[in-house]
Amino acid sequence: MNGTQSDFLTLLAGIGGLLVVATLIGYVLKRKLAADGPNDTVENLNARILAWWGMTGFLAVAFLAGRLGVILLFAFASFAALREFVTLVHRRAADHWAIAAAFFIVLPMQYWLIWYEWHGLWAIFIPVYAFLLLPAVTVLQGDTRDFLVRISEMQWALMICVYCASHVPALLFLDIPGFEGRNVLLIAFLIVVVQLSDVLQYTTGKLLGRNKIAPSLSPSKTWEGFVGGITLATLIGTGLWWITPFTPLQAAALSLAITLAGFVGGLVMSAIKRDRGVKDWGHMIAGHGGFIDRLDSVVFSAPLFFHLTRYFWSAT
Repeated sequence: MNGTQSDFLTLLAGIGGLLVVATLIGYVLKRKLAADGPNDTVENLNARILAWWGMTGFLAVAFLAGRLGVILLFAFASFAALREFVTLVHRRAADHWAIAAAFFIVLPMQYWLIWYEWHGLWAIFIPVYAFLLLPAVTVLQGDTRDFLVRISEMQWALMICVYCASHVPALLFLDIPGFEGRNVLLIAFLIVVVQLSDVLQYTTGKLLGRNKIAPSLSPSKTWEGFVGGITLATLIGTGLWWITPFTPLQAAALSLAITLAGFVGGLVMSAIKRDRGVKDWGHMIAGHGGFIDRLDSVVFSAPLFFHLTRYFWSAT
């Protein structure tokens, strides 16, 4: 077993230990607080814990499968997220070809470019070429009703669900001196810190939350939860410096940056849901809604983490 696998399995064992503790806490809470009937908060907590067991196992299998496994995992996640997003946008019959192009040309091309390590084209393919392709395909159908709204929503869907999400597997191909062959741990660091921040903000908010940040967007987000969750996640990220090319201070700074970006991402995606009049993006993950409900923080933090790491640590 090489060092990368050993470090990843150590991290996985730590996450598994936390999930065991969380499962036991959920069981105790259910016995005490829900003995006389269902308790919505406890039921939601246990559903989230169960979903995390499944997602952790899914991520572990993909990561241990190597680069191809990670790319396929995030390509699938992008496909599922794009499908959820498209169900909420304005669509007309004239958009069918553009939607098909987004799913079956743009999305696979973006991930193929990552696999092929064509970094120059990967970085601009969606924001330049797909940005121009979608309106060109749609306008040929001759339907101009709500044209700007329809195209803008599809472009935004591609940017969020495919372009931003693709920055996660792109971390595998950064050339970091002295860190060769260990880039999968960068992905583990990013996902663990950002997702733990979400969980800790939720938990701290439930325990201590009094002052809501944006009641009309996300009633569960409080200032107490925000400060507590961000602080704890930053401390955890600092403690995970050993799986990264960063010093403890650098790991702390990056953890703070990506947790703040993830928090903003959650608010932005909540605003879109409220605009569309839905509570969740989907229902594929019990206790978590849809794929976008889980990716919202990651897709905002991944580009920031990728470019900071590339600028300060990569040799290219």
